[in-house]
This record gives sequence, structure tokens and C-alpha cells, in this order.
Amino acid sequence: MRKPVIAGNWKMFKTRPEALEFIYAVNNEVPSQDLVESVICAPFTVLRCLVKRQGENLRIGAQNMHYESSGAFTGEISPDMLKSLGVSYVIIGHSERRAMFNEIDETVNKKLHSAFNKDLIPILCVGESLSERESGKTEQVIKTQIQADLQGLSKEQVENLIIAYEPIWAIGTGKTATPEQANETIGFIRFLIDTMYGDDAAENIRILYGGSVKTSNIDSLLALPHIDGALIGGASLDAKDFLTFTQAALIKTK
Repeated sequence: MRKPVIAGNWKMFKTRPEALEFIYAVNNEVPSQDLVESVICAPFTVLRCLVKRQGENLRIGAQNMHYESSGAFTGEISPDMLKSLGVSYVIIGHSERRAMFNEIDETVNKKLHSAFNKDLIPILCVGESLSERESGKTEQVIKTQIQADLQGLSKEQVENLIIAYEPIWAIGTGKTATPEQANETIGFIRFLIDTMYGDDAAENIRILYGGSVKTSNIDSLLALPHIDGALIGGASLDAKDFLTFTQAALIKTK
């Protein structure tokens, strides 16, 4: 069975005091890392203070990185910098990065290669817009993203990759794909991995759902076979709710 992943994406929220309050509330309460991967992807400003207090079972991730190790890239953070802080994960290709900062699949691909080269675990985000879903183009859009983003990655790298399916129309809108819609699209992503890398890769890769995930819908999402966890935005900011998500993932393992 694939180990579930619960990843909180704090986006541009939480000052250092707020981040410390959160981690002291959860770091000793999340399930064993042997059963559930519990991850907080936080702003750069609080990564080090969280890593120092992550405890035995919680891990810390970044929300973005540049693909170069160093250079004249004002305002950017390199994978080497993340590794030096003790960060374990990094979100790559989030729809907000693609839309607001003009990230294209070629850039996402470079970041994935760079993350693996520096032993960071990437969480790759893919998803379609509302107009693309309504016009029946969801699978076409997802296929284009997956094929371009994963270009040149080895089977071993893909098996260690985490993919998050986040329909753009459901992010921060209060709308969410039904569990059945999410499972169907994630099943299609798994099919793509099978055709590109074989049965073992498709069986081993963890694929999450993201997009207005709440404590009220997490159980129904995780009950479905293709959904291996969740990438959670605003609802992950509350310590009690984050622990609820991790406990839901723990139930999936039983």
C-alpha cells in the first residue's frame, strides 16, 4: 500500500510567532512517519525555525525554488539554500506560480530535475481551468502537463515524485471536485505514468488531491483508491484541522 501524504501549503501566511505556535501544537501529535508523511510547506522566512522544531514525524517543505544552484536571480531561492536549511520537500508548478509568475512547463521540468539532483522531494502540481473542464479538455490538459513536466526523469525519480492534482477552479474558491471526479482524474494520471514508465512506477507514485480540501470532505476523498493524500491550502493553517487531516490519512492505512 502507498503511504499517504498530507501536505499543508501555507502560501503567504504566518509570521514567525504564528508559525512557532502552530508547530508546537502539532509536532508531537502527527502520526508516525512510518505510516503517514505529514508535511508543512511554509514561507521561506520561517523554514529554518520550523525545521529546528519539526520533531520525529513532521517534515518541512518549501513552496518554490529556482532551478539554478546560484546566480544573479534577485529574490530567488536555490535548492542548495533549501538543503542547507534542512528542508525535505518543495512544491513545484503550483497553479498560482504558473498564473501569476508565468511559469511554463519547461521551467517546471528544470525545477524537477534540480530538486532530484539535490535530494529534495518535489510535489508537482497539475490541473485544469474551469473552462477547460467544461469543454471536456481535462485529460488533454493534464496529459500535456505531465508529459512536458516529467521529460527526462528516470523511472526511479518518478516513483519518488509526489503529484498533486489541483483543479484550478477549485483552489481557494470553496468549490471542490467531487471525490469521484478527483479519483477519476487521478486515475488518469496514474494511467499516464503507467504508459510512460510502467506498472511499478504507476503503482508506487503517490498522487494527492488539492483544491478546497476541508475537514468535512477529507474522509470521502481519502476513501477512494487512487487518492493517496491531500495538498491543503487555507485549511492547513489551523493546527487542530491539520491534525484532523493527518488522522484521516492514518485511517486510510488500516
